[in-house]
Amino acid sequence: MPLARDPTLRVTLLPRDTNAGGTIFGGIILSHIDLAGGIAASQCATRNFVTKAMREVEFIAPVYVGDVVSFYAREVREGKTSLTIRVEVEAERYGQPGVRVKVTEAEVVYVAVDGNGKPVPVR
Repeated sequence: MPLARDPTLRVTLLPRDTNAGGTIFGGIILSHIDLAGGIAASQCATRNFVTKAMREVEFIAPVYVGDVVSFYAREVREGKTSLTIRVEVEAERYGQPGVRVKVTEAEVVYVAVDGNGKPVPVR
């Protein structure tokens, strides 16, 4: 079932992204989760952010070569120097238009930093 909002990031995964088992390497998905979360954080506040933590990542379904993977990101918490972004991931199966599968989801914590890498207020 598709999510109701537009994705923050959408990519087609290719053969170079596969693991030894022939599915997409989990680290590729994690990298895109971090990218989508970073985009969402920068849309919330015009600060430089660094990734502090990625929580509750559990892969639910595999991703295959050619799948179009959508990353839906939204702010769920704001602290003094941090933002927590929830990223939900779904794959539209290659060659099966309209067939979408939830792949994983995660909460990513980003910390606002200054030019020296020191935490600063988000706002």
